[in-house]
Amino acid sequence: VGDLFGAGKMFLPQVVKSARVMKKAVAHLLPFIEAEKVRTGDVGKNNGTIVMATVKGDVHDIGKNIVGVVLACNNFAVIDLGVLVPAQKIIDTAREVNADMIGLSGLITPSLEEMGHVAREMQRQGVQVPLLIGGATTSRAHTALKIAPHYKAAPVLWVKDASRAVGVAQSLVSAELRATLAATTEAEYRAIRERHRDHGHNKRLVSLAQARAQRFDGDWANYVPPTPNKPGLHVFDDVPLTELRAIIDWTPFFQAWELSGHYPAILDDAVVGAQARSLFADAQAMLDRVIKEKWLAAKAVVGLWPANSVGDDVEVYTRESGIGNRESDDRAPASPDDAASDSNDSRLPIPESRLFHFLRQQAEKPAERPDFCLADFIAPKESGVRDWIGAFAVTAGLGIEPHLERFRAEFDDYSAILLKALADRLAEALAEYMHRHVRKDLWGFAPDEALSNEELIKEGYRGIRPAPGYPACPDHSEKPKLFDLLGAREHAGMDITAGFAMTPAAAVCGYYFSHPRSQYFVVGKLSKEQVEDFARRKGASLTQAEYWLAANLDYDPE
Repeated sequence: VGDLFGAGKMFLPQVVKSARVMKKAVAHLLPFIEAEKVRTGDVGKNNGTIVMATVKGDVHDIGKNIVGVVLACNNFAVIDLGVLVPAQKIIDTAREVNADMIGLSGLITPSLEEMGHVAREMQRQGVQVPLLIGGATTSRAHTALKIAPHYKAAPVLWVKDASRAVGVAQSLVSAELRATLAATTEAEYRAIRERHRDHGHNKRLVSLAQARAQRFDGDWANYVPPTPNKPGLHVFDDVPLTELRAIIDWTPFFQAWELSGHYPAILDDAVVGAQARSLFADAQAMLDRVIKEKWLAAKAVVGLWPANSVGDDVEVYTRESGIGNRESDDRAPASPDDAASDSNDSRLPIPESRLFHFLRQQAEKPAERPDFCLADFIAPKESGVRDWIGAFAVTAGLGIEPHLERFRAEFDDYSAILLKALADRLAEALAEYMHRHVRKDLWGFAPDEALSNEELIKEGYRGIRPAPGYPACPDHSEKPKLFDLLGAREHAGMDITAGFAMTPAAAVCGYYFSHPRSQYFVVGKLSKEQVEDFARRKGASLTQAEYWLAANLDYDPE
């Protein structure tokens, strides 16, 4: 199976399904195998041992789990430490099992810094095994610039996806192939570092003052921001999964299984179409069970408050808007008594205002093209215009753990990964569902909107919902304030790790902006001047701000 996958003759869903059969067979045979080892003294031999972990602060593990299954199919012993794993546990385990290599995974950008920390600790503690880096936010360039320089004892390799993992792992356990791979990789990294140095000399950012002078103009003298129909906080205890199913964006689901193409065209693709159809049928069958047997619960909390921008910050006035309604879904608001009890909830003291800090583009552009900051889409305080901002936190992962445990007990990686991937899709669909409800009803600035699912996916509506960690607001450290503002822990059963990952993993949070010309953008690289300004505004040290924004720095911290 592993050879066929490596040769491109099998696709990932087939491999993971095959692993289910393999693991069940091995579990059945294991007592006999162990008895034979004792009788003959033959301990057997695998291709090598890898210790894998999602790093401290991160809870996302679909990609890691897939890689683990594929390596196991190729006779590697996989020691999977799970999620939120600190550096010391990774190092200690690698020593205990005499690992041949260590694999680190993560999804959110703070995990990139944690991977660098693990590399430094491996170097400091004298570890001498290869280090594999993987995950959606990782890259060859980041590995070359930010991780490999900290660990010199063995090769540090970026692994793009599961299809590359086997070849890399097999090369690392062969002395000859390992030397060749290490030399090739080091040459690639050296070229990346040289390009990075040249890029630093050739491309200049504009000053923060110049970028701010070229801010987006919201036409505040003439534009009147829409006042919400239902301001305040709104809680949705149990959004029907049947409604979310109808608006799922399936393309990222197939990408999670390394099947390239856009839905629905992928179902008829000449290369992957048959596998895509089979996987889609399995997904639909599992969704039927998820809904019928209530495996998962979808909860959401959204809020709308008066707000004004103050420079690159947004001041949110929370006291006057209070807390609105608790709703079981968007058609069933709670009784007035319930709403009243919510708005007097003594567990949720609401300050007069909250300040959210955003970042500004510093790219050199023609005068007619703004250097955007999200704060630009909210009326400045000095304009005297009363504006509004929204926020949301949603999850479709509540109740998932017992089912994952059952699948693990049955050696059924395929179903476990399938369920996690579906929960992620339902959470994204819930974010879309709530945003539509806000536009049409709660805020109500688009009451007649009637978009198809394809138009929703293409974001053909007024306003945006940027999420912390994404290009328009790459800083994750504002998430705790969002959670506190929304009462996400109390109202939606969500939490946040020290590294700013949300739990359950199938979760989304972010902001709502209503300005008709609001748009998504990429903040991009930041000068030290802006990072210092950001740290001052947040009341944080420069070192802390540089840690939060490491992926966006246009300079090397001291």
